[in-house]
Amino acid sequence: MTDPSARKKVLLAAPRGYCAGVDRAVIAVEKALEHYGAPVYVRKEIVHNKYVVETLAARGAIFVHETDEVPEGARVVFSAHGVSPAVHAAAAARSLQTIDATCPLVTKVHKEAVRFASDDYDILLIGHDGHEEVEGTQGEAPERIQVVNSPESVADVVVRDPERVVWISQTTLSVDETMETVRRLRERFPALQDPPSDDICYATQNRQVAVKKIAPQCDVVITVGSANSSNSVRLVEVALENGARASYRIDKAAEIDLAWLEGATTVGVTSGASVPEILVRDVLDVLATQGFGEVEEVRTATEDLMFSLPRELRADLKAAGNAPVRPRREGRRALDVTPA
Repeated sequence: MTDPSARKKVLLAAPRGYCAGVDRAVIAVEKALEHYGAPVYVRKEIVHNKYVVETLAARGAIFVHETDEVPEGARVVFSAHGVSPAVHAAAAARSLQTIDATCPLVTKVHKEAVRFASDDYDILLIGHDGHEEVEGTQGEAPERIQVVNSPESVADVVVRDPERVVWISQTTLSVDETMETVRRLRERFPALQDPPSDDICYATQNRQVAVKKIAPQCDVVITVGSANSSNSVRLVEVALENGARASYRIDKAAEIDLAWLEGATTVGVTSGASVPEILVRDVLDVLATQGFGEVEEVRTATEDLMFSLPRELRADLKAAGNAPVRPRREGRRALDVTPA
């Protein structure tokens, strides 16, 4: 039972928001618009966040589903989720000028898939059918890769040789669910090999760890992130699985239902890896109007990884005499927070 005399506060998870791969991809579109001028085409959403996509579209980015929607010879940016070799080939056939903003951590998984396929392994890709990252990875070796959607789908897996099986994964999954899937796969295939390094990205893991830290203390956890953002959806689930009484996902502060806050004294706030900090600020402002003005930041890790911009863009910027561009760490406003 919530103590009505308890002081209201927000536990603000850290790390949260933009990861290095998202930062790099968004800046790539921004710099392309500045350097080449509008329009710049983008295949799919550059990152899975409505606000980011709408903001870039307002600046002249044109988002398309496939390369055949891009005029021949035009410039197109590939999203952070990565694309298959077939997409690269289709772009080349149309003489498109490409900027590949694939997250380097996704590229690592692609390279693993290619290597294991060349060694004639059956590759079990733990991920979600239809997700752009999964489509891109599977496209590296479609004859060798099968997608395993969940622990429950392990029973349906069929391989040619149980002695030559390896697993890889989508980078934005729940760490716990992925390892449960691996456990069940290994029960069926004891010789199952692990990838050379953890495929789930550092940012996904860090955000889940931070939510696990705050969830047991929270009446409500609010995750800022879009519905098609896999890592944002996972944060909602992780909060519930680790003790939060209620957990919700929103795209923006206006979607907060004030009924969620009734009887609550501690509200947790986090955001997915494709969410700019401005959207979190807006949520804190709304919570402050409801008496949740005290904000305590709970930090479980510090992130300082940065990726250089795509090589095609770097080369053109350098040729034009522009100084090298380093991805930024989006500045956080000075919040009235008490570090945990």
